[in-house]
Amino acid sequence: MTASATNPKAKAVKKAEKSKQKAEKIFHPDSRKAGQLQRETLRKHKLAQQVAKRGQKQKIQANRYAFFLHEIPSEVPALTLPELHELVKNVWLTKYDLALQEERTSRRKGRAKSSKEDQLEELKKQEAEEYRTGLELPDLLDPHNVGLFRQWDGVDVNYLRVVRFIRICGEFPDVVHVARLGRDKGIPLANTQQEVSAENEMDIDSDRKSGLELERTGSTMLGMDEIPS
Repeated sequence: MTASATNPKAKAVKKAEKSKQKAEKIFHPDSRKAGQLQRETLRKHKLAQQVAKRGQKQKIQANRYAFFLHEIPSEVPALTLPELHELVKNVWLTKYDLALQEERTSRRKGRAKSSKEDQLEELKKQEAEEYRTGLELPDLLDPHNVGLFRQWDGVDVNYLRVVRFIRICGEFPDVVHVARLGRDKGIPLANTQQEVSAENEMDIDSDRKSGLELERTGSTMLGMDEIPS
């Protein structure tokens, strides 16, 4: 009697090898089964790409909204519309200036720009254009909405579905558009010129919209994670 016949561990290994060989059965490339396996592999690859893209988009959104969350003074219940515009122009649109200056200072005379400098300049340009044509952000004009916003952990964008979002633009600084009403019903409309532009669903994952809405312009968002160091 051989050792493998009396050793349970050896039997288990032999059984596993047989199962692996059976699972790795090779099909003819033109067979129906091979086609099914190829389509299944392609489907899984596409799903993985969609999940990764959605995760990156949510991360960029979280970084953007968290910036405004941390810039609201703790003693202030809400901002006025002029204060909100000042926050966007003087703080949000200038947040990459220091990094840009460092890149320009470290570049030798006559040398081409680094990829990081190019991307920082492009990001600054995109955000300036987005503000000029219409920047969407949480409604920081209403104390109740600011209170809801302050309860956010700065990470989970799904929580923001309860928060009302507005759209402001540099071209028309006296106008506020309600972009997303939010699921909390206790938020009154602010006393500014407004247009309801969407229903109260905020589906960040699929970005589906319902009801009346404003056309989004200049909404491309690039995060610092995409800028090479």
